[in-house]
Amino acid sequence: MMKPPLSVLVFDGYLDEPAALGVPPYISPMVRAMAGAASDASAEAEYFSIDQWRDGEMVPDADMLAMIGGNSVPGRYLRSMPASLKEMEAVISSSRSFTILGGSAADSRLSDLVDVAAGGDVAAAVHDVITEGEHRGRRRDLIEWNRWMLLGAPIVKRHKDHPQPLIAEVETYRGCHRHWTGGCSFCVEPLKGEPLFREPEDIIAEAEALKENGVRNIRLGGQTCIVSYKSEESGVPRPNVAELERLFQGLRSLELDVLHVDNGNPAVIASYPEESRQALEIISECCTPGNVIALGVESADPAVIGRNNLNASPSQSLEAIRMINETGGERGGNGMPKLLPGINLIIGLEGESADTYRLNHDFLEKVREEGLLLRRINIRQVIASRKDFNAKVDRKRFLRFKEDVRNGIDMEMLRSMLPFGTVLRDVYTEMHQGALTFARQIGSYPILVSIPYHAPLDEFKDLAVVDWGFRSVTAVEYPFPINEVSLTALSSLPGIGRKRAAALFRARPVRDAEHLRGIIGDEAVAERLLPLIYGQLGERK
Repeated sequence: MMKPPLSVLVFDGYLDEPAALGVPPYISPMVRAMAGAASDASAEAEYFSIDQWRDGEMVPDADMLAMIGGNSVPGRYLRSMPASLKEMEAVISSSRSFTILGGSAADSRLSDLVDVAAGGDVAAAVHDVITEGEHRGRRRDLIEWNRWMLLGAPIVKRHKDHPQPLIAEVETYRGCHRHWTGGCSFCVEPLKGEPLFREPEDIIAEAEALKENGVRNIRLGGQTCIVSYKSEESGVPRPNVAELERLFQGLRSLELDVLHVDNGNPAVIASYPEESRQALEIISECCTPGNVIALGVESADPAVIGRNNLNASPSQSLEAIRMINETGGERGGNGMPKLLPGINLIIGLEGESADTYRLNHDFLEKVREEGLLLRRINIRQVIASRKDFNAKVDRKRFLRFKEDVRNGIDMEMLRSMLPFGTVLRDVYTEMHQGALTFARQIGSYPILVSIPYHAPLDEFKDLAVVDWGFRSVTAVEYPFPINEVSLTALSSLPGIGRKRAAALFRARPVRDAEHLRGIIGDEAVAERLLPLIYGQLGERK
C-alpha cells in the first residue's frame, strides 16, 4: 500500500481508441477518471501532456507517474498527435516514479519498463495501487465510475485547449449487447461483458461538472450504440425511447455550445423503425447541428459479415442511413445538417476476397444514387486486438479502393452537403501550413476547412464555402473583408486570380457593388462575389 498524501502525475499521451478519444481538441474520459481515482484515494493529481514534453517542459516530479497512450484507430490530426512508443519510452526511462501505464500502449513492448501495465481500466489500477498496494486487474464499479468522473472534472482546466476549443467525451455505458455471441471479431467491447449503463442523472451531473469547470463542448462517446442506451435486451435491442429522452432533454437544458454523439448499430435502427425514428428525432432536436452517428457497417460482403459475426446486413445499413438522413437532414444554425450518418468500413477481416471491394463500392454507389448523404466514410485496416486475421490485404487494391471512394463518392456528397456559398458558423482556426489556414468547427468528425490565405489563429470565424476537396472544403471569411485582406486573399476569390486581385488591391477601398463590378469587368464573376462580400448569402436550405 502506498501511503497518502501522495502526488500522482497524470501523463496524457493522447489516447485514440474505439472506447476513448483524447487527441486535442478532445480530452479523454480515461484521463479524467485517472485523476478522479487518485483524488478518491486521497492523492493529489496533476496533469501533464505529451505536447508539453515535446515543447521542452520538464516532467514534474511525483510519487506516481500514471501514463496513458495508444493509437489503435489512427485518425487525421491537425495540431497534435498521440504519443509514439518511442516518446513514451523516453519519458518512462527518465522517470524515477512508480509507473502505471494504461491504454493500448500497456500491451506493447513498454509493459516491461513499467511497474504496472494496466491495459484494461487504468483508473481502477491507480486507485487500487494507492489504497491496496496492488493492481487487481479489475474494472471500476458503477458507483466508482460516477464518483471518479466528478472528482476528475477539474483536471480539464490544465489542458492546453481549455476552455476553447476543448471538447470532452462523456461515456454512457460499457460492454456489448451481443457479448454472449462474442460480438464482432475485431471489437474489444464484448470482452467487457453485458452492458453496464450509467443513469441519465449521473451522465448529466458529469456534464454539468465539466461545464462548471469551463467546458462548453461535449460528445457522448465510448458506447457501441447510442440508440441502444438503457435497453436491457440482448442481441439487437429495442431502443428505450423514454430513457433516451430523459438523457438528452437533461443535457439540452445545460445549454452547451456543442452536444454530439458517436456510435450507432444500423441493425438496431433498421429492426425497430418506429422506436428508432423517435430516438433519432430526440437526438437531432436536443443536440447541436453537425452531429454524426458513426454506423458500424464494417463490410457489405455477406461472406465477411458471416465469418466475423458483424452487426448488420447491407440492407439494414442502407435503411439506417435512409432514416438518419430523413430525420436529421435539415440544415442547422451553424450551416451543417443537424444529424447525418457516418460509416466505418474495415479491410482485412476473415473471408475477404477481391469481390469484397466491389461489394463495398457497390453499396456506397447505391447510397449516392439515392441522393443520401454520408458525413464520413472511414476506411481502415483491421487491428488485431482480439485475434490474428488471416486475410492478406493487397496494398495496391486497398489504396485504389480508397481513391475510388474519395474521388467518386466523398467529393460528390460534399458538394451536395455544402453547396457553393454555404455559410459555416463558428469555425475555429487551428494552424497555418504554407499559405493556407486550416480550421474546423468543434464537434464530432468536423469537416476540415482550408482558408486559402493566412487568417488569424485561435479565433472563431464565419466562413463561406467556395470549393471542395476529397474530404475537405475551401472557404473564405464571411462577409469577406475585401478592403482589409492581403493580395493573396483577394486572389483566392473565385474567378479573380492574380491580375484582377491586383486591380482590386490598387482600387481599394471598394465603395459598393457598382464600384466592384467596374473593377472586375465581368458581370458573372461580380454577381457570384457580391453575396460573399456583402453578407447576402443567408441560410442555405
